[in-house]
Amino acid sequence: MKRLIIVLFVISITACKQEPKIDYAILSGKVENTKATNALLNSVDYKREIAIKEDGTFTDTLQIPENGFYSLSIGREFTPLYLSAGDNLNVTIDAKKFDETVTYSGEGSVENNYLAAKTLNNSKATANAVEFYSMEEDAFKTKLSEIKTKNEVLLNGLTNANEDFLATEKQNLVYDNYSMLNNYVQRHGYYTKKEGFEVSEDFIPEDLKNMVYDNAKAYKSSSSYKNMAFDHALTKIFDSLGDDISTVSPEDLKDVTEIKIPALKNDVIDYLGSFLVSPGNENMEAVYNFFVSNSTNDDTKKMLTETFDKNKDLVKGKPSPQFVNYENHKGGEMSLSDLKGKYVYVDVWATWCGPCIREIPSLKEVEKKFHNENIEFVSTSIDQAKDHDKWVAMVNDKELGGIQLMADKDWKSQFVQEYAIQGIPRFILIDPNGNIVSADAPRPSNPKLIELLEEELKMQP
Repeated sequence: MKRLIIVLFVISITACKQEPKIDYAILSGKVENTKATNALLNSVDYKREIAIKEDGTFTDTLQIPENGFYSLSIGREFTPLYLSAGDNLNVTIDAKKFDETVTYSGEGSVENNYLAAKTLNNSKATANAVEFYSMEEDAFKTKLSEIKTKNEVLLNGLTNANEDFLATEKQNLVYDNYSMLNNYVQRHGYYTKKEGFEVSEDFIPEDLKNMVYDNAKAYKSSSSYKNMAFDHALTKIFDSLGDDISTVSPEDLKDVTEIKIPALKNDVIDYLGSFLVSPGNENMEAVYNFFVSNSTNDDTKKMLTETFDKNKDLVKGKPSPQFVNYENHKGGEMSLSDLKGKYVYVDVWATWCGPCIREIPSLKEVEKKFHNENIEFVSTSIDQAKDHDKWVAMVNDKELGGIQLMADKDWKSQFVQEYAIQGIPRFILIDPNGNIVSADAPRPSNPKLIELLEEELKMQP
């Protein structure tokens, strides 16, 4: 009998040793009042789409790369999450009152109900941004102290919470405070219409003034730290670049290589690549190669390559993509080929585009200046067909000059697609032979347009 007990004890130990380690978390839930078909769980180095059924329920087993902070997005709304291996977390949300209704149950709910409550506290306090950032400095700091204290009470009241979560979130509350102080510096003058406003010398704490953004964990754990680090990196880069990005080269982007946090470097490259890997930049290929060699994110590299492949045939001297049989506001139809023999300055715009409309007065001035030159000014609306009458009316009401056309398939028009246009207004200059001068020409409000047109038009025989 004694021998049998020993054998059973050994078997028991062996069985314990063979028990598999749990390296996943289960996330389930239900979303009311949503048309979204997917939820997105992501962090700086993780992304997972979770299907939402017709009844609003969802569930997934997640092989998360590490315990830590994530974000759950449904439609345009999102909420922070803290996930650990072994969690079995359930969330219920009413999409019509998103922050107010986020509620968790199950393993992992303690940390996440706190995060939901903190998010609601912060969103209520800052709901009226004009009122919030218009407060005078002392009142603003008092309000920030109240917000921080309220969230600290919530945090300190948690029981059985993950120790790493508690320590990290304690620091995150400091970053939240710092982020709102930074926002005040940027927004108070704007909201109060105080031109040239500057905060008092002691408004920003020394720790914030001297912060070095090299904490990769904080970049994952705190959206406030992430936003501050991103803003700090871009401010330094743009201070170096200046206003003219038409000649940006890798040498001008050395600050990118000095970014210490890999995920931050990837985010900065992703942002800069969207407009520096452009035919409007004469060093596009060199910048593309620089970004690819400095990025460690496969999605970013893929985006850069797709952008470069779209734009490499849009450099100066290449044949321009064509538009064919676009409706002319004055009647009939017009194609780009009808204008061969003249320079063509194309304005891609829409009636709903505020920045486009703000360019109209400047465009009229440019048209007037070059009225007798060998150039046509073509405005191509990419309004949807349902807004055709709105386009007709705006052309009449604003007395728009030049040639006013309407694209055949709005954003999906071949001309728009082949010029890789993702935002408007977009301006394009084409030479008399139908070749590209600039696929991303200066706006009418930019004095560089006058310089470019004068230079090009003097080249005519």
